[in-house]
Formats: sequence, structure tokens, C-alpha cells
Amino acid sequence: MVLFPGCSKPADEKAAGAAEKVPNQNKAGVTIDAETQTRIGLKMETPTAAEWQPELHAVGRVVDPLVFVAAVADYETARAAAVASSSEWERMQMLAAQDNASPRALEAARAMAAHDSLALKAARAKFTADWGTHLAARTNLTELAEALQTDDKALVKLTLPAGTFPSPLPAAATIYFFNDETKSAAADFADDLGIDPATQVQTLLFSVGKKLRPSLSLTASLKISGEPVGGVTVPSSAVLRYEGKGWIYVQTGEGQFLRTEIPLDHVTENGWFVSGGLSSTNRIVVTGAQTILSAEMSGGDFNTGTRD
Repeated sequence: MVLFPGCSKPADEKAAGAAEKVPNQNKAGVTIDAETQTRIGLKMETPTAAEWQPELHAVGRVVDPLVFVAAVADYETARAAAVASSSEWERMQMLAAQDNASPRALEAARAMAAHDSLALKAARAKFTADWGTHLAARTNLTELAEALQTDDKALVKLTLPAGTFPSPLPAAATIYFFNDETKSAAADFADDLGIDPATQVQTLLFSVGKKLRPSLSLTASLKISGEPVGGVTVPSSAVLRYEGKGWIYVQTGEGQFLRTEIPLDHVTENGWFVSGGLSSTNRIVVTGAQTILSAEMSGGDFNTGTRD
């Protein structure tokens, strides 16, 4: 058990303690008297009961709007040409029926309409392969392309783990920037970009109501169907990072606290979701945990100076 006394240890005792190897976890816990708790500003809360919907983790990249604009321009140009030549073909047929168009002009109009129709099919197939069937069917692609350049809007492509094909497809995702769980944004499903036959990797397109730097790498979590898991939400302020793991201090008795490892698998808007080992009746340290850890790692001595 580590004690937090009201005064510091003698210098020789500190030196002896410093020479000892500090364990990863003091299984007996840490004891802090009420006066010391007040002095270091210790605050405790109970974690909030919560449910966790099963999810997938994905990696992705922000779409360069100029690439999308170029794709839209090619597609819309082909569509406009097909509409114009089709109208001209219909007009020439009407004129021919009134003996006001030559056979050569009629044949030229027919050939141009057929050519532009095939060009549109090819352009649609390419756009669909790159951007999905839903976007290919939209009639306001030019407006979307302009919005990506001027408004707070971005498209992101997310790559699912190989061999993972969720059904139904997730309607929303949370994306994280620079692998930092504190920097995130909500994303809405935009389209299914299909499965790569060579790698068996599925790519999904999502839209974000936020201006993002082109080609920015990101990670994401996607909610999928399945039974929700019960647990609690631990505030971010309570979580310590030590030796590559997540820890919190749980109060186990009057003035007694035990450092407990928690998994950092499920990030939430307000902290981390934990499905086992904790309940909403536990009290955990939300302010001052780092101070306790520092003292525990130095042998249980909180004070840095000498008091009378």
C-alpha cells in the first residue's frame, strides 16, 4: 500500500525507495488522507451507464475536390453532348418526315446521337466505378463540386478491413484526424464504391460537413448492426496513459484508490466506453489522477519540498 503523508520522507529514505524497481501496478492501492486530497485538488465522479453499438474501424483519406471536379466535368460534358445530339436527332427525324431534311443530314444526326450515347455510357460507367451509383444518378453534381471548393463540406473515402462486408451498410461514421480521438467529426454515408476483387477490400464514400485538407489521412469508426453492449463511459480526464496502456484510479475505500487498467478500444464523444470491470456505482478520480500516478511511481511521496 502506498501512503500519501502530510509531510515528505527523510532524504535517506527517499534514496532507498528510489533504488527499488517500481512495479507496473501497486495492487494494494494508494491511501490518501482527506487533507492531502484537498491540497492536490482531487475530484471524483461515478462513470455514466451507457451502451455501445458494435462498430467497424476503417482508415481513409480526404478526397481532393479538384479530382472530383474534374470527374464531374467529364461526366457532365458527356451528358450534355448526349442530350444535345439526341434532341438534334429527334428534330431531324421530324424534318425528314416533312421532306425538309436530306438523307445525309438525317444519317449524320443519327450517327452523332449514337456516338454521344455510347460516350455517355462510358463516362457514367467510369464515374460510377470511381464515385458510386448514388452520385452517378444525381442531377446536381455541379453544385456538389462547387460546394466542395467553397463551402464547409468534404468527401472522404474509407477502406474497411479486408473481407469485411457489413450489411446493411452503415449510415454514419465518426472520423478522427491524426489518430487523435479528441479531434473528430460526424460523417454521413454517401455511396458504396465497391469491392476490389484482388484485395477483397470494400471502400465507402462519406460526406462531412467540415472543410478538410485534401488527401488528409484519417481513421474512422462505423456503427454496424448487432446487439448493443452494456457498460459505462469513463471521462477522458480520468484516463492516464502509462506504458502504452490506459489506467484510471478507482476508489476502493475511505481514502483508498486502486490504479486499474481499462481498454481504450471504444472512444466516445465524452470519453471512453468500458464494458467490463466497472459500473455506474464506482467512484473514479477525474481530477488529480496524474498527480497520484507521479507520486506512486516515485515511491508514494507526493511532496517535493520539506514541511515543518
